[in-house]
Amino acid sequence: MSKERRKRKNLVRIILLAAGITLVIAGICQGDFQVTLNKATHICLECIGIG
Repeated sequence: MSKERRKRKNLVRIILLAAGITLVIAGICQGDFQVTLNKATHICLECIGIG
């Protein structure tokens, strides 16, 4: 693999990582993590028969 191709591949990885981190932070700032946590808790409680 050429150096230029490796650099381009690494750049794409860095951009995707930065985009992912940005979206996670945006979701946390909007409070979406709490909604997801509540849904997960209800599903788990239903699976074991408590909720």
